[in-house]
Amino acid sequence: MNTEILDPTKAVPALNAASGWWLTALDRLERTTVADPAIRVLQRRIRSLPLGEVRDVLRGRPLGHPLHPVLVQVPIGCWLSAAVLDAVPGQRRAATTLTAVGLAGVAPAAIAGWADWADLPPEQARVGLAHAASNAAAVSCYAISLAARLGGRPAKGRLWSWAGLAAVAVTGALGGHVAYRQAVGAHPAT
Repeated sequence: MNTEILDPTKAVPALNAASGWWLTALDRLERTTVADPAIRVLQRRIRSLPLGEVRDVLRGRPLGHPLHPVLVQVPIGCWLSAAVLDAVPGQRRAATTLTAVGLAGVAPAAIAGWADWADLPPEQARVGLAHAASNAAAVSCYAISLAARLGGRPAKGRLWSWAGLAAVAVTGALGGHVAYRQAVGAHPAT
């Protein structure tokens, strides 16, 4: 066994380097104005939808906090559970079911997310748009995975599922950054 992998003095510098890279990338994304015209149009259109009191529900006002983070637990939980079951012999059908249920849970989470996103300031909206794009990548991977699984190609389904889970990790980190920045302000300088 390679003891260097478990040595905290070796792991911390690597973690710090990765964290620094990530925060630098997010800082650049927050300052990139290329998508701003499209963001302003999308935000205006979403805010102009005649949702009435439904907008408050989508924004989580009755809960006292945003609804989107609550709703994303369905797809994330299903897809993570499907990945675990993919590693257990004889659980192909259960993993396929969880993949499908996760996909079914995407729409409510996305609708609530867009309702929140429409009111974000530019820096957060930029990261939020990247979050939405990586969500689209994850959903695409899981849709391909489900089609492969239902088509009798479980190995291909598992591969696409793992790719989707990687995209979910990225989108979760982006979404967490939006939520963190919203809650406590800018991250420390890198």
